[in-house]
Amino acid sequence: MINTGKMIRAKSAFLEKFKKLAPRVDPNHARLPPGQHLTQGFPVLDLGIRPKFDPATWRFRVGGEVEQPINLSWADFTALPKAEQVCDFHCVTTWSKYDVRWGGVKFSTIVERAHPKDSARHLIMDCGDGYTTNLPLSELTGDDIMLAYELEGAPLPLDHGGPLRMIVPHIYAWKSAKFLIGLRFLSNDEKGYWEVRGYHNHADPWREERFG
Repeated sequence: MINTGKMIRAKSAFLEKFKKLAPRVDPNHARLPPGQHLTQGFPVLDLGIRPKFDPATWRFRVGGEVEQPINLSWADFTALPKAEQVCDFHCVTTWSKYDVRWGGVKFSTIVERAHPKDSARHLIMDCGDGYTTNLPLSELTGDDIMLAYELEGAPLPLDHGGPLRMIVPHIYAWKSAKFLIGLRFLSNDEKGYWEVRGYHNHADPWREERFG
């Protein structure tokens, strides 16, 4: 069972810690959103539940307002056309990491197979730890939106959301959901785990949309 109060306190403490850091000089400052600090590491934040991955039983499902619902095994999913990309990663707790290399399946590939209906306007990401988060489909049209199962050329480790996570580089990373097991296309918005607890519903790092 998720201890929500403990998680909120932990994330708040993490945020306060990073607020105290002096901003580092960034020669490519246009890449660094306001209020962010560069890190060479890759901090880990989650709900404290990391579901075990069994490739024999794992399933990925896409439903809701779609013409073709999807239900894939791990072998089926990894047989989809693979892509690689390098992008920056911005966490709401004020750290950013440049040039992270991901491998996986482009979101557009899923869209092509599921055929969302004209009524679909929003996406809900469902995760194996009970986490959910939301975005309007209008934010997911870029070619860099990915369902990643590799990090820096290796299988995505459990602490970074393995075996599969969403990558939405231009939005704060709590929207890049870890332990991804499904997508729901909806006509109406549905706030996710952190959004109902006061986080911003949109989460643009360039506007510092941290809290609602």
